[in-house]
Amino acid sequence: MKKKKHLLVIDDEKNYLLVLEALLTDTGYKVTALNDPETALTFLEESDVDVVLTDMKMPKISGAEVLEHVRKNYPGLPVLIMTAFGTIQSAVEVMRTGAFDYIAKPFSNDELLLSVQNAVELSQARQNYQLLTENFQTRYGRNNIIGKSSAIRSVLSLVDRAAPSKSTVLISGESGTGKELVARAIHFSSPRKSAPFISVNCMALNPSLLESELFGHEKGSFTGAIALKRGRFELADTGTLFLDEIGELSHDMQVKLLRVLQERRVERVGGTEEIEVDIRIVAATNKDLLEEVKKGNFREDLYYRLNVVHMQIPPLRERREDIPLLVAHFIEKISEQQEVTERTFTVEALDYLSGYEWPGNIRQLENVIERCLVLGTGTDISVDDLPPEVRDEESQLKSAVDLLPVQLDLSDTLEKIEAALIRRALARGNFVQVKAAESLGISKSLLQYKLKKYNITGH
Repeated sequence: MKKKKHLLVIDDEKNYLLVLEALLTDTGYKVTALNDPETALTFLEESDVDVVLTDMKMPKISGAEVLEHVRKNYPGLPVLIMTAFGTIQSAVEVMRTGAFDYIAKPFSNDELLLSVQNAVELSQARQNYQLLTENFQTRYGRNNIIGKSSAIRSVLSLVDRAAPSKSTVLISGESGTGKELVARAIHFSSPRKSAPFISVNCMALNPSLLESELFGHEKGSFTGAIALKRGRFELADTGTLFLDEIGELSHDMQVKLLRVLQERRVERVGGTEEIEVDIRIVAATNKDLLEEVKKGNFREDLYYRLNVVHMQIPPLRERREDIPLLVAHFIEKISEQQEVTERTFTVEALDYLSGYEWPGNIRQLENVIERCLVLGTGTDISVDDLPPEVRDEESQLKSAVDLLPVQLDLSDTLEKIEAALIRRALARGNFVQVKAAESLGISKSLLQYKLKKYNITGH
């Protein structure tokens, strides 16, 4: 059964109160009718109310004071003011101070019910928006960045410190490491969390289309511009604009972005008016932008404008201890989304996942988990259920070799492979050094020497 909307009616005239209670109850609302405003304010503290209707002139506490109290303590709660002493001036005054509507007594039933209905719809819309915001904060907040490794804890610490500020953030990392997830965590941990988070992939559009997408355009500014279009800068006003693949911007677009960062103003394509925007820029790249600056591919002044706060997201192979946590997270998430039975990975299968190099990082891991859950038939997911590239010993070794630079001497190459094998042995042994040493056929002291040599975290 649909829950009835709850109205709180306050009026010191008992006859009016009884009439209002009967009318609104018959219309299908849940009504609490009180003739003492002090009692009503106490009731508000203890109950969920959707709309308040209050008389203006009452002893002890006036309707204006009720309105002020509600505005201060329950800012999303609509208040309707009723009075038998209505003037245009008083109506304007209460509307200016935040009343949803002003109703002069005597009023018709239709007039009152229409005003109440509009207030209830506003209340419902605000509740829906609040739930949506909370859902987004839950889905994209910092708690959705899964991991306990020192590498990911450092990232979370930076998120916590950077989020409250207005500073521009540059996020670097390989493809699939979760750069957009970190960008969203910054936004939803910031004072801008209730404002828009707008994302743009700078590589997805050619320069002319990207300019129109970012800056918007005026009607008739070019062939096909049949209507005014607001750009992403405008849409992100008071919120955050996430520019993914920032290293792919053309030189012309780099100049225009630099101007926005300097002046906080945008001009639509084909327009002459400058529009002020209050936005925070978070950019991401899988390139070494400083190296791109040296090559002349990226403007140095833009680089320093973007790189106020820099976050380097580690690849999955450098945070292997997080893999079991990520696996558990993706099992729960994908099982719910795909409506498939939750399954667990055998210890051996989890060892293979922990030992694989993951060139596609977290995105690849999530895809593998989804494949196993959708195609699996047993209660457990075994090594045989894993895709060939993950379960094949040679493929595991090859993935380590593929990550190496082309020009390397043999000794350097062998050391890289040895380091990869040590990491895999640690993961398979749940990061217990004695177990890892035994599986490698070496002593614990030799393992510790090699951990230090290759700068590998052994826990």
